[in-house]
Amino acid sequence: MSSIRFGTSLLSTTRHHSVINYSRIVIRPTILTQASRLTSAAAFAPRYCSSSKDSSSPPPTSHKDSAWRKMADEKQMPHYLKQDHDRVFDHNRAWAAAQEQRDPGYFAKLSEGQTPDYLWIGCSDSRIPAEQIAGLAPGEAFVHRNIANLVPNNDLNVMAVLDYAVRHLHVKHIVVCGHYGCGGVKAAMTPKDLGILNPWLRNIRDVYRLHEEELDAIKDEEARYNRLVELNVVENCRNVVKMAAVQQSYAENTYPIVHGWVFDFHNGLLKDLNVDFESMLEKIQKIYNLTN
Repeated sequence: MSSIRFGTSLLSTTRHHSVINYSRIVIRPTILTQASRLTSAAAFAPRYCSSSKDSSSPPPTSHKDSAWRKMADEKQMPHYLKQDHDRVFDHNRAWAAAQEQRDPGYFAKLSEGQTPDYLWIGCSDSRIPAEQIAGLAPGEAFVHRNIANLVPNNDLNVMAVLDYAVRHLHVKHIVVCGHYGCGGVKAAMTPKDLGILNPWLRNIRDVYRLHEEELDAIKDEEARYNRLVELNVVENCRNVVKMAAVQQSYAENTYPIVHGWVFDFHNGLLKDLNVDFESMLEKIQKIYNLTN
């Protein structure tokens, strides 16, 4: 059996009660205007794009695996692992110092609590840091990630996150964000026994079954793959809308609104799938009405 490599790992208030129209809110993820966000990104940049010629620096990502094997052969792996570990703390100290210098009392304010407007349910893929691609600062998004951004009703982890975000944090938006090139979706399209991943990937295969006619009509494999990524996002938006906490909060407060987005590695942009939340809620409540 050939191996399938994932870029992910498995599973690991100011409160407003007025009627607000969030349907026209647009986030432009490629523009970060606040200096604190730029500093945060810059502080971590050396780890990924250092131009230093110091031989002790980590090798480029594209050659990292082979370099690790070579160092292991040379009994240098323990040294490299410690250096890679320490580098994170070096960057953390630099980031914290820069934040405090720019905004004295920043961490004191951060420690007072969180009132995020967004719940972000995304993929665990290491290349998609939610706050950075959406231009959100610490405290603006409550984040949950798993392989292929799924919201199965038997996963207590994601159910607990949703319930807490809606009932206690009073988030205004719930975003299910997938990405083109998703390893989990690709694996679900592969007719192989993947062991412990089978029950998780079955959720994506069920999405294919629900939309089999549309997907089979797409002859280009990559286009079919990308469409399944989008449909997987939409179906998991439906799973969010089926939740009692979401339905009851919306009936009482007119929020949260559920959105379906897809991230594109080729241009760094988020694509809004324009999920019609109100129409989706109306259809779902014919069977899954939990507002009483």
